[in-house]
Amino acid sequence: MTNTVSAFADEGQWQPYQLPHLTSELKRIGITLPAEKLADLSKHPMSAILSLGGCSASFVSDTGLVVTNHHCAYGAIQRNSSAEKNYISDGFLATSMSEELPAGADSRMYITDKVDDVTALVMQGVAPTMSGKERHVQVDNKIKALIAECEQNKAYRCAVPSFHRGLEYYRIRQLMIRDVRLVYAPSDKIGNYGGEVDNFEWPRHTGDFAFLRAYVGKDGRPADPAPDNVPYKSKDFLVVSALGLKNGDPILLAGYPGRTSRYKLPEEIRFARDISYPKRVTESQADVTTIAAATEGNADAQVRYASVVKGINNGLKKTEGLVDGFHRKDVAAIKDEQDAEFRSWFSQNNPDKEFLKELDTVIASDMALTEEEFAWSVANNSDLLKSARTLYRLALESAKPDAQREAGYQQRDVPFIAARLTRLERSFMISVDQARYAAALQRYSKLDAKTHPAGLDALLPTPETVASLYQQSELGDTAQRLAWLNKEPSAFQHADDAFIKLAIRLHDIGIALEERRKEVNGNLERVIPQYMQAVITWKNAQGKPVYADANSTLRVTYGTVAPYSPRDGVIKGPFTTVEGILEKHTGKAPFIAPDNLLAAIKEKRYGVFKDATLGTVPVNFLSSADTTGGNSGSPVLNKNGELVGLNFDSTYESITKDWYYDSAITRAIHVDIRYMLWVMKEVDHADNVLKELSVKYPTK
Repeated sequence: MTNTVSAFADEGQWQPYQLPHLTSELKRIGITLPAEKLADLSKHPMSAILSLGGCSASFVSDTGLVVTNHHCAYGAIQRNSSAEKNYISDGFLATSMSEELPAGADSRMYITDKVDDVTALVMQGVAPTMSGKERHVQVDNKIKALIAECEQNKAYRCAVPSFHRGLEYYRIRQLMIRDVRLVYAPSDKIGNYGGEVDNFEWPRHTGDFAFLRAYVGKDGRPADPAPDNVPYKSKDFLVVSALGLKNGDPILLAGYPGRTSRYKLPEEIRFARDISYPKRVTESQADVTTIAAATEGNADAQVRYASVVKGINNGLKKTEGLVDGFHRKDVAAIKDEQDAEFRSWFSQNNPDKEFLKELDTVIASDMALTEEEFAWSVANNSDLLKSARTLYRLALESAKPDAQREAGYQQRDVPFIAARLTRLERSFMISVDQARYAAALQRYSKLDAKTHPAGLDALLPTPETVASLYQQSELGDTAQRLAWLNKEPSAFQHADDAFIKLAIRLHDIGIALEERRKEVNGNLERVIPQYMQAVITWKNAQGKPVYADANSTLRVTYGTVAPYSPRDGVIKGPFTTVEGILEKHTGKAPFIAPDNLLAAIKEKRYGVFKDATLGTVPVNFLSSADTTGGNSGSPVLNKNGELVGLNFDSTYESITKDWYYDSAITRAIHVDIRYMLWVMKEVDHADNVLKELSVKYPTK
């Protein structure tokens, strides 16, 4: 367990157990909550923080009411929408629990309640003489066994992620809620005001919030969705503070950040900057353009693909920001200096003179394989093909004892596979998928032939023959897709379905890539932890922060409400207000605000939500908190641990924080709780939801 921590500015995505070591830092910025309390997952406020599996959220009542971002609930909103009943544009409010809508077959809530260091158990039996693949399989089997032991209680979902790139392993136990329902979401004219134009930009004026509810069986245990399920009795929930914040105030932020790469080497940064990210940008741009053309003039198709497009666009904007950020600030050059210092220190303090060469070799092999994997992903850009490949692989894996199946295809994974196959019903159309696949095959043919997986080209359809695949497949029908779930491999071998046949043809190439990935990963898992241990020792000697890269596990970060200067002569303040909504409103997407919201602003119906300093209602605010993707929906807490906002974005200038934290410009963007409450009261009249919250209002 890496206990040594040193704070530097507001950098760091800290595991809860590390927080007592940061007591002086938390006191320095003005946090009054005891660090020991923040480290205890069974106590408030950490017991109120949850994951949605890609986003963060928090309980805000004792009857399972959960608040998160509008964009995190977007899939649930979209799945319940149609061209005739469009909850995306009109918003949705259940005025009673009986009106709440199912969030979707694959919607889950995860509440972390136990974290154990299992490094010694995972590494038991690992020998230095093992090949990369042997090592990887050994570790993977240990992880699967630890998960199986943890999941004997079916109420829980468990995982054993690595920290510090394989130096440590922790077993995470999470209560898994399987019945999730949509309670309230404002119109996207509020929840996504500014759309992709304003995404990652500041100033922002977005009411990015929505409410869900957790339901369980009558016995209080997680259960499959059912009409007679009851609201989950949340052990703890966050009290809402409408007292507000001001510039310089301290904040805490807790959630499930996805992935950061703070400890990667300069060559890995250059690979991302010059090769990997530009390819991803080009691919995403082309895919979005194809979907737009295929859905043009078809309102139903546009609703069906709204969530898909939103997800691609969000990733695209972030990747573009990373590319721009790498050119604006030469992170690779900064890392070159750090790497040179480290290598000099290492050479003086470590007798293994060949280690650094081995490190460079395994990283080079990882980057080369990544290029082939990218090409493979482009060649498989069809929801029907992905479904067919998943179904065939599941049939093959199901013939093995459960412990010997590949992760992702064990019995524990079958409900998730079924949910993904079912979800397509609301986010798929044959004509659109066909257009996407034909265009993807054209793009694949133009990629450097050296990156094409061996043997793949001869097995792929041509863009011209794609149409016949869709004509000769029944997988576009949900019932037909689900019917393949429990079939034997022999049934697949005798199938007439064109996509099943294609999946079988491509299977061996996919497996070959996986086997090579196991070898590469096994070598990385052998070498990188040694590197990370050396880096930690080196950084500790300098008094610099040592925290693990984000890996979708529960983390806490802290900071202050703060402005920033993106370039010389420009200072951007930490708050925006409702007047900015009026200024941006053009009546054309994405700057269309609802009439009743505009009226409330013009009439200055601000009530108790008016900020004394600003003289109006604040909408969004900035902080120096260290966040990344996955932190969307993370509760922002004041010094007393009360809910004052929701994290939803970062400024464009700080997107490169995934690789390098720059305290001068790294800013997270949050929706102010006062704007949320004001919209609920004055605009949407969500009185029943307001009544359920515990709100501290200003006294005056």
